[in-house]
Amino acid sequence: MSEEKRAELRGKVLRLADLVAYQDGTVASRMIVNKPVGSITLFSFDEDEGLSEHTAPYDAVVTILDGECEVWVAGETHQMREGETIIFPANVPHALSAITRFKMSLTMIRE
Repeated sequence: MSEEKRAELRGKVLRLADLVAYQDGTVASRMIVNKPVGSITLFSFDEDEGLSEHTAPYDAVVTILDGECEVWVAGETHQMREGETIIFPANVPHALSAITRFKMSLTMIRE
């Protein structure tokens, strides 16, 4: 999404789950804020889709907007559903997988 399109969202009441659509057989994303200090990206995951284990150099805050997923953080498993939030610590392995179709917001805080 271009900066111009992101700017159109500013100052408006938004329902985050409505800003990214489900797509069959894949993961879709839409960045709604992108600044040097951090970003907010919305994701939709079709059933059985996910992100493989990885690390990130910054803390990441994930909030489930719709559906259910399973997340792994440093070898510990958590089942999450709409309205729940988890913080992935910087440089700690994490992954996630859809239990049902789900949507999430990812807020990256850069240092």
